[in-house]
Amino acid sequence: MITNATPNQSQNFTRPIRVLLVDDHTLVREGMRRLLEAEEDMTVVAEAVTGEEAITMAQQLRPDVVIMDIAMPGMGGIKATHVLKEYCPEIEVLVLSAYDDEPYLVALLEAGAKGFLLKNARGQELVSAVRTVACGGSVLHPTLVGKITRRLSQRASSPHTSNDTLSEREFDVLRLAAQGLPNKEIARRMGLSIRTVHSHLASIFAKMHVGSRTEAVLQALRRGMISLQDTHGF
Repeated sequence: MITNATPNQSQNFTRPIRVLLVDDHTLVREGMRRLLEAEEDMTVVAEAVTGEEAITMAQQLRPDVVIMDIAMPGMGGIKATHVLKEYCPEIEVLVLSAYDDEPYLVALLEAGAKGFLLKNARGQELVSAVRTVACGGSVLHPTLVGKITRRLSQRASSPHTSNDTLSEREFDVLRLAAQGLPNKEIARRMGLSIRTVHSHLASIFAKMHVGSRTEAVLQALRRGMISLQDTHGF
């Protein structure tokens, strides 16, 4: 599993990480609840079976992390993630799905999901992923990296102009993000406010035509802007 968070980031939480489970299969939800609530630093606040229920519960309960399925009755996971992030941008979404097609992956990352795991992942991978996204990191199963890279390559249909060139400061932010540092730590190291870091990331995403940190790092690797050595924490 590839993450962009350091192992001790869960220590940033002084209370249990609050999780909302969204899946239309009862056995899947029950299994996830037992797994997560066996951890001292996690608690499941509610369960939803549709995207509509997930949005309503997220607005009411304000969990730290939503574990989202893709295929559900009514509103699916992609649309639900997009709407949830519009209404509750502070809530992180971790997708757990049996589907690994490139369009699903890219659409969910663009919608604002911070991680994507397949349902055949090990239990401790899910636990680690919840901690990572709760602290602002990203999670992507290694087998999915190649799929997303190929999809991004297909979408890069026009050459990048000088207007797409990152500034020196933006490149520094991207390099630190690739190392797995959360926005707060990037701001501290660069002597910037978190708001300024957010602005730089937004500019980076716009210039690189991506919608998330994960896509930006993968795109930077593909373009040769950074090397694999730069992504040791990703």
